[in-house]
Amino acid sequence: MAGGQTFAPDAAAIERLAEAAIAALPARFRAMIGDVVLRIEEFADEEVLESLGIEDPFELSGLYSGRSLDKADNWASGELPPMIHLYRRALLDEWVETGVSLENLVTHVIVHEVGHHFGLSDADMHALEEEA
Repeated sequence: MAGGQTFAPDAAAIERLAEAAIAALPARFRAMIGDVVLRIEEFADEEVLESLGIEDPFELSGLYSGRSLDKADNWASGELPPMIHLYRRALLDEWVETGVSLENLVTHVIVHEVGHHFGLSDADMHALEEEA
């Protein structure tokens, strides 16, 4: 983020960081995520939090929803496209608490959620993050 910035980055700024993180992914992954929708929201809604057993909305900074590519042959008619949700307020809170740059934090969450799109394990996701 810009030096001397005195306000919290808005959804558009978070989206730009996410798009830059996606652009930095290896080409073989970028080629297969074109139909994934990127959504920036303030917080996860109550239904999502409840389904994940999370009480505090600040504990969820990102989420992948939809079928992963390893299950894509089972898509049902009318099903929503796969989505990566970034939760702005939770990201900003983690940014302030950890001191990790917002760019690095958003990249970390994007890589993790892209990993879910591919059906990757946590170990695979860590390797992808190192490559990004």
